[in-house]
Amino acid sequence: MHLHILGICGTFMGGLAALAREAGHKVTGCDANVYPPMSDQLRALDIELIEGFGADQLALKPDVFVIGNVVTRGNPLMEAILDAGAAYTSGPQWLADHVLLGRHVLAVAGTHGKTTTTSMLAWILEAAGLEPGFLVGGVPQNFGVSARLGRGKCFVIEADEYDTALFDKRSKFVHYRPRTAILNNLEHDHADIFPDIGAIETQFHHLVRTVPSTGRLVVNARDEALQRVLQRGCWSEVQRFGTKREEPGGLCARGEPHAFDVLRGSLKLGRVEWALLGEHNQMNALAAIGAAEHVGVAPEAAAASLARFENVRRRLELRGEAGGVKVYDDFAHHPTAIRTTVAGLRRKVGLERILAVFEPRSNTMKLGTMKAQLPWALEEADLAFGLQGDYGWSVSDALAPLAAQAQTAETVDALVAAIARAAKPSDHVLVMSNGGFGGIHAKLLAALQSK
Repeated sequence: MHLHILGICGTFMGGLAALAREAGHKVTGCDANVYPPMSDQLRALDIELIEGFGADQLALKPDVFVIGNVVTRGNPLMEAILDAGAAYTSGPQWLADHVLLGRHVLAVAGTHGKTTTTSMLAWILEAAGLEPGFLVGGVPQNFGVSARLGRGKCFVIEADEYDTALFDKRSKFVHYRPRTAILNNLEHDHADIFPDIGAIETQFHHLVRTVPSTGRLVVNARDEALQRVLQRGCWSEVQRFGTKREEPGGLCARGEPHAFDVLRGSLKLGRVEWALLGEHNQMNALAAIGAAEHVGVAPEAAAASLARFENVRRRLELRGEAGGVKVYDDFAHHPTAIRTTVAGLRRKVGLERILAVFEPRSNTMKLGTMKAQLPWALEEADLAFGLQGDYGWSVSDALAPLAAQAQTAETVDALVAAIARAAKPSDHVLVMSNGGFGGIHAKLLAALQSK
């Protein structure tokens, strides 16, 4: 089969392309913007990438066009596909029909932590010898690729609540039919398609409805929105995590995020000692351990295997050091994720200065829906730097409560210059964006080196 994938450089569609190629299909694709790490992975697989969405790509005559959710009506290639009556489908639907059918699917859903938790779970199953397949919205460093078919029965997938395609407005995750599902947390996000948190809760309940009675839901006990989701109806076994120690049956942690015991109630099941930071990663670990148990991996073995977990690219990833200043890259873009990431770095560096740099690039942030939360998100940083794009709202005004602690700039180059002026030896520059951010990491390191 020849697939031509529209929007191939998105993390999900790029992973799908890798799976299709591994399965022996011919894969080509196109996208408007191409940037690492997905572009590097696709080229390494010898997948032909076409820049733009020209209608002339209809001449490729694939067996099916796989349409990413970045594609809208008015897109020249999409219009040509519709006019020609050519075969097309969505990425999640193709995946469900050609990869997930007959597998034990373990889906990881939640506003935050999906990529990291999916990677943890895949690694736990790999360490247990289960040879899982997986599709992750990033590149787990234990595997070096974002997706593989795997030889085992299990398939681990990052389960996104964003919509499927222009012709299918259901959340992606309703296509996956998991037997094991992690519900990690739930906040209002994707304000471009969800008017409020209640709309997202509805989609999460659609996911709950697809889990069989013999399945397992692994649910964050601290999240009120998820409790409301379950109150709408639940037909599967529930394993809660993040519970209090006196609550029987729930998974909880005792100790610091980098070294802790895993408990069920007061009974010790295992111990995690690793290099990851932050309570959020402690919670992610509990979720992954609870899900792995459902496919036969003992919590003790699961916890021990996390000592060799290497995290995901773009998760507090050190990109380099120049002039005594360390520059990190992180995918955080939602205010809660930004705050959590800054807090994680703070635990690591103590009183050394953190210079937080962010780009409001996600659709939700571009709309300004959560701009009022930015001062709260950045308050633990010593200095904050924001990129002012054409958002229709002022980043400077949003950061005004931070006063002299915050600066903004109209271009990446101007932002780099401001950061380089402010940075001092032993500082930590934390760059946060869900995109390439105009190559800011290399530019920063060069500016710091020349300084």
